[in-house]
Amino acid sequence: MSYQQQYRPTGFGILPPVVKNILIINVILFLALLAFQYKYQIDLDEKLGLPYFTSPNFRWYQVFTHMFMHAGFAHIAFNMYAVWMFGSSLENYWGAKRFLIFYLVCGLGAAFIQTCYTAYQLHLFDAVIANPTPDGYLNLVSKYTSTTHLQEFYNQWKASPNDADAISAVVRNLTQLQADVANAPVVGASGALFGILLAFGMVFPNTELMLIFFPIPIKAKYFVMLYGGVELFSGVSQVRGDNVAHFAHLGGMLFGFILIKLWQKNRNFFY
Repeated sequence: MSYQQQYRPTGFGILPPVVKNILIINVILFLALLAFQYKYQIDLDEKLGLPYFTSPNFRWYQVFTHMFMHAGFAHIAFNMYAVWMFGSSLENYWGAKRFLIFYLVCGLGAAFIQTCYTAYQLHLFDAVIANPTPDGYLNLVSKYTSTTHLQEFYNQWKASPNDADAISAVVRNLTQLQADVANAPVVGASGALFGILLAFGMVFPNTELMLIFFPIPIKAKYFVMLYGGVELFSGVSQVRGDNVAHFAHLGGMLFGFILIKLWQKNRNFFY
């Protein structure tokens, strides 16, 4: 299998079977999400999204179902358009079975890496809860919420760092915030999608792309490197209010890269 061949449209397979069924499943579940919210006030994202495994909301099947749930119309519209745009080319090139394996591996890999990142976040909470200090508390919560309303409390606690009431309040607040992080469900096909983007850049590296949000021709290999760099920066910087699971995206790319490299060495690996 050559991974240096440049893609040439063949005029068939504009909606190959695996991509088609991925689109259908995602759209059906999104419509079900809207219907359940409207009629029963039940949020299917909380039922089928993926929280941290210590959360009381965790169920084993969420490892799979989270890949087919979305947080809103813009979320599903972008993901499904990109799955069709890039995934159709890969499925036509690889075949349905190999593409399906790749899609699922990337989605599961994304969930694994995001879970590892959440474990790191929860570890930071444990460290501050075990040894609460004014600066440690403020530095941690500033990543998750506005600290404007906490400034007065911080100043008072800073003046009396051994205040038992302040420490007790901080521990309660951090414990609740830690639970919120663990319970927050990860949803979306983005992890699998970023694996697809990585694969497209490796399989068809010199194909020029003209994207709506980047209206300058750019080769696929450079687009993938640029996008991956942006995701890494966004994940590490952790801007407050950013609810995007950047490390899930990076996880999808990482596992996609590993699987392609394994296929290069052994065409029949995991296939």
